[in-house]
Amino acid sequence: MLHIVDDEAVVRDSLTWLATSRGIPSRAYDSAPQLLAYTDAGHFDTDGDCVLLDVRMPDMNGVAAFDQLSARGLTQRMPVIFLTGHGDVPMAVDALKRGAFDFCEKPFNDNQLMDRVQEALANSRQAGAMAAVHARLATLSAREREVLDLILAGKMNKVVADQLGISMRTVEVHRAHIFDKMQVKTAVELAGLLK
Repeated sequence: MLHIVDDEAVVRDSLTWLATSRGIPSRAYDSAPQLLAYTDAGHFDTDGDCVLLDVRMPDMNGVAAFDQLSARGLTQRMPVIFLTGHGDVPMAVDALKRGAFDFCEKPFNDNQLMDRVQEALANSRQAGAMAAVHARLATLSAREREVLDLILAGKMNKVVADQLGISMRTVEVHRAHIFDKMQVKTAVELAGLLK
């Protein structure tokens, strides 16, 4: 989902139309607080999220909104592309150093902007997938983590049992729980998920 944040209706409308022409679902906001309220509700798109954020807006400017997204740990999950008609090189450099995905000046090239949006969406999907893997890892018990590490090291169940001082049956139970919690069927899938 492309989140378009700009106080000018004509800019929101044209960016929405442009996104639609590329098959990118979008949502428009006339202020940064509206976007922040949406993110506070925990809505994220499994196909990724990207924010086109105008720098100069009343109430809360784009830089302050970016700071809020950063403080909430959302800039990986929702890469931000700044848009401005009043940008300068130091402002762009500062935004990129602080983690913005890109910085585009108005008027912008439509195709180049949408190409960058698609790249940001791909990055967001990848970050979302990694967050899901980390969430699944967090559900493992300490013993399951030990078994997981030995499975990833290529150890057979008997070796895992010997190293941890537990029965082979207990290793098999832990292994089944790990595969279930990590949503995989084989050790190869597990290794691919955690590479």
